[in-house]
Amino acid sequence: MVRQPLCASAPAAFRALEAVLSETYRFIAIDVETANSDASSICQIGLACVGETGVEEVVTLLIDPRCHFAGMNIQIHGIRPEHVSGEPLFEEFLDAVGDFLERHALFQHSSFDGRAIRSATEACGRVAAPLQWHDSVRVARRAWPEFKGNGGHGLGHLKNALGLDFRHHDAGEDARASAEIVLMAEALMGKPFQDILGSSPSGSKKRA
Repeated sequence: MVRQPLCASAPAAFRALEAVLSETYRFIAIDVETANSDASSICQIGLACVGETGVEEVVTLLIDPRCHFAGMNIQIHGIRPEHVSGEPLFEEFLDAVGDFLERHALFQHSSFDGRAIRSATEACGRVAAPLQWHDSVRVARRAWPEFKGNGGHGLGHLKNALGLDFRHHDAGEDARASAEIVLMAEALMGKPFQDILGSSPSGSKKRA
């Protein structure tokens, strides 16, 4: 996929992508929020870009999913239809990121975010590109096995157990938390995430 430049009228938060798209990072942590139970109804995307010095950039984008917002989802993340009115569509996000996601290792906390991006991509009538997905839950399980059956490895418990400071269910904040979990695990175990996970969790590249 060839990256399309953002137009001058693009919202400022969306144009913040321009600061990272030409860079190369160790990995990108991604989180999404959805408007309803349909995984394709992405209304917010967070990208936490991790370089050699840690989390270097966090970009949070509102996306107009052009669909119904369920009350339960609004209660969880606080995003309402009026908040995304006039914001970019998901296909515009795809055009902007181009090969950026394809050329980076990506982290999600559990499998939902990758599934949502794949579903939203297919809902646009596009073929989901092969992406290198990893799971920060798997990293956390290997770094802190004592949490199994004792709070678990979800972001809610890890926030308290590891002393993380973030606002849960904000896509940018959750993406940053996922990245910080991987970095803390690397520091604790003294090896990079590739070695923590052993063989790649994708084996070969998984589809988005």
